[in-house]
Amino acid sequence: MEKQKLDHYKKIILEKRSDLVRQLNHLKESGLNNSARESSGDHSAYSYHMADQGTDTMDREQQYMFASREQNYLYHLDLALERIEKGDFGMCVKCGKEIDAERLEAVPHVRMCVECKEREERLKR
Repeated sequence: MEKQKLDHYKKIILEKRSDLVRQLNHLKESGLNNSARESSGDHSAYSYHMADQGTDTMDREQQYMFASREQNYLYHLDLALERIEKGDFGMCVKCGKEIDAERLEAVPHVRMCVECKEREERLKR
């Protein structure tokens, strides 16, 4: 792949990575690692109402799920940056063919061409 195209995809990936890191930092700062009592601002010795505890638990689980998904996405973006550095970015890891530019524009961290990805999805079912 031409250096100009590689630079283009690298810029896209770095922008997505930067946004993602910002989102993950916001989650961390918003109390993802705090206890339920700390995040609610209640420091009294009295117990919470059971419904409040359930809501807090559900919110915390949603935040963990989101953080986990975003961390996985970050991992794939980092792998794409490594492939750019190694010189094999844009090549399907299964068949070795070049991945279509439209696919790379839509999903710049993609590892497989459409055909190989479809085959993989069929095998999973």
